[in-house]
Amino acid sequence: MKNNLANIKKAKMLLDSGYCIAIPTETVYGLAANAYSNTAVKKIYKLKKRPKNNPAIVHYSSLKQLKSDCDLNKNFYLLYKKLCPGPITFVLKLKKKSRISKFVNNKKNTLAVRFPKNNLSKKLLNLLDYPLAAPSANITKKISAVSADDVKDEFGKKIKFILDGGRSKIGLESTIINLIKTPQILRLGGTEISKINKILKTKLKFRKNKKKMISPGQSKVHYSPGIPIRLNAKSIKLNEAFIAIKKRKFSDKNFYYLSKNKNLKEAAKNLYKTMRIIKNKNYKSIAIEKIPNKGFGLAINDRLIRASKK
Repeated sequence: MKNNLANIKKAKMLLDSGYCIAIPTETVYGLAANAYSNTAVKKIYKLKKRPKNNPAIVHYSSLKQLKSDCDLNKNFYLLYKKLCPGPITFVLKLKKKSRISKFVNNKKNTLAVRFPKNNLSKKLLNLLDYPLAAPSANITKKISAVSADDVKDEFGKKIKFILDGGRSKIGLESTIINLIKTPQILRLGGTEISKINKILKTKLKFRKNKKKMISPGQSKVHYSPGIPIRLNAKSIKLNEAFIAIKKRKFSDKNFYYLSKNKNLKEAAKNLYKTMRIIKNKNYKSIAIEKIPNKGFGLAINDRLIRASKK
């Protein structure tokens, strides 16, 4: 559905009626439903084939709305002021009187929340009397969708309404930070850790939490195109696609480029789209050359490592 007021109002009507729809954000597209409705949230999990113990991110329109559900602290306010709206998700303590569906966070006393920057999703959220649970619009463990066509490719006729906000500008999921006690990075993503460290005046690093799942994006196997992936490759094999970080002088139909000049932000934006194109061309496997492990390269490598696991 095209980006216009009539379709935004139609999206609101569907959400008010308990439906699950697809919406754009600056990170990736999401499957959205009323975060206060058990029935609506369950539809997201069924459509995504998502495990019940995997929490979903809830998208808010305002601080006032968030205050009714979560306890806010000093670190949250510091980051919110500088980085919101934008590609960062906060894990906060859930208030006992919150109306958030128990299926959103698996009955935990924490909640992953964010404020999307995409203008279309912001307009929609401003019309609603509730926040939206909106995990990425893909089947669990598969590649995230970064366009309306990707959502259609992923779900076919199972998804009835997709708000088309164009291509996601960032193309990777949000960075997730746990702010319950000592700040901790739970997922690498669209906000670089260096920005967070500068604001909080600290030196946070990403460390995988193997004990418990308190936010999305912590699964060992995820972001998979459904075919084998070889990391740090230097050559190409038969029936294999090769993904390079920057464009080469020579051209080959089996070669795909994430950026023109080794720009890691551009590479991150193009990663999922490139893998989906390769998957749909029926290659047997993907070889990916070594990606610099810095800046957005940290998030790219995190996705590729999990996408390559079986």
